[in-house]
Amino acid sequence: MAGVVVRADGRVLVVQRRDNGHWEPPGGVLELAETFEEGVRREVAEETGVLVEVERLTGVYKNLPRGIVALVFRCRPDAGSPTATDESRRVAWFDPDEVRQHMAPAYAVRVLDALGGGVAARAHDGVNMIIST
Repeated sequence: MAGVVVRADGRVLVVQRRDNGHWEPPGGVLELAETFEEGVRREVAEETGVLVEVERLTGVYKNLPRGIVALVFRCRPDAGSPTATDESRRVAWFDPDEVRQHMAPAYAVRVLDALGGGVAARAHDGVNMIIST
């Protein structure tokens, strides 16, 4: 699951992961006793230092080779200042063009879908989106 944190100016909170250097929206694995909203709030706070209000589900994404399904929620920042953590090398606010430039397509689409109005359901190969016909 991931949280796409959107400021009033349309910029989104992203992390550069320590383990692989990739830029992604903050997120992780839901713990057994957590609700979706609790998990999103915890993961965003752990990776960025920012507390959020979860607004809505914006997409469901399946990594076909790994069999992993990720839920993505749009959030708004509530408190705290972005800071690097044990899990994130860097934390930044990106505009949509920077998202497209710095993120793998399978992650950029999650952010861009969250900026739209609907709920997307998509599949990818771990990097690129798979177009269904």
